[in-house]
Amino acid sequence: MTRILCLVSAMNAGGAETFLMKIYRNLDKTLYQMDFCVNINEEGFYDAEIEQMGGKIYHIPSKSENRKGFKKGLYRIVKDNGYKNVMRVTSNAMGFYDLHIAKKAGATNCIARSSNSSDGGSLKSKIAHTIGKILFKKAVDVKIAPSDLAAIYTFGKKDYNGGKVKMLNNGIDFDEYAFSKSAREDIRADFGIADDCFLLGHIGRFSEQKNHKFLLEVFDEFHKNHQTTKLLLVGDGKLKTDIESKITEYGLQDSVIFTGVRKDVPALLSAMDLFVFPSLYEGMPNILIEAQASGLDCLVSDTITSQVVLTSKITRLPLNALHDWINALNNNVSEYEQIKDNITDSRLGQRLPGEYDIREVTKSFVSYFV
Repeated sequence: MTRILCLVSAMNAGGAETFLMKIYRNLDKTLYQMDFCVNINEEGFYDAEIEQMGGKIYHIPSKSENRKGFKKGLYRIVKDNGYKNVMRVTSNAMGFYDLHIAKKAGATNCIARSSNSSDGGSLKSKIAHTIGKILFKKAVDVKIAPSDLAAIYTFGKKDYNGGKVKMLNNGIDFDEYAFSKSAREDIRADFGIADDCFLLGHIGRFSEQKNHKFLLEVFDEFHKNHQTTKLLLVGDGKLKTDIESKITEYGLQDSVIFTGVRKDVPALLSAMDLFVFPSLYEGMPNILIEAQASGLDCLVSDTITSQVVLTSKITRLPLNALHDWINALNNNVSEYEQIKDNITDSRLGQRLPGEYDIREVTKSFVSYFV
């Protein structure tokens, strides 16, 4: 059996972690097994499922907290367990340092998988990114990315243009994410949302990257003329309190619903009528692939790669043009009024390109391991 050690900060419900879990669930466990090395002591969102499928979870300190302990812990895990295949999920090239340690411990196939197209632009992250590329790039045997922007940011334009980065799509189970009328009704009943309410939605952690403040600015302006509409916010994060304060400032407490982190994402997508995703940057967001599979219209920032447009359901808009977002929302609510009595037909029939089928993606994934 081939065992793959995946290096991640924590196995919580982020996009990169969700991608790994989708792959893991579809692996032939008689041939491949995924184990995880994380930098938190508490239980992660996916830990129980990982262990149920036979995976191991190792806990070591983070580099920022205890660099010596991190280096020693990772080295011993790779060395003592004989891992030959080690994959680091990262956007910052300083993550290549982890693969440098794995190489010294005996790993022969070190893979870096880019997870984003930026680290937020701080001077510290830019310096670390540059140093990582210079010092530890040779530790990477295989380079993987989900999009052009993610590949260029993590590995450089030269490697991307030279075909040295393997593109691996964020695959999904098409059937799992297909629109469900019964799921729509159940979710709306759970949250007290009327059947005919035009429901906007967003799924993502509360962080600067996800740009919730702009989302609320858009919704507040739109809501002034459409006061029966509601906004569903799915997720958690360090900026949640700030967002709650902003909602109070706008007087939208009765129109914005927080769900927390959820496992029933397909049902939540079925319950929504429009997905709004104004991120400052992204690699290749899983959630937009999932939303399109559910037949859900999406308004997204044009800072996200154009490769995310897999169906006619996505509209990309500039973040410096609030008026464009309001117009798009008005157009969507007008279209909703025309189809709301026959919403099932309007949402079914969306098929993504076959290369986004999780089964095909999993086949590509295992080809990178020895």
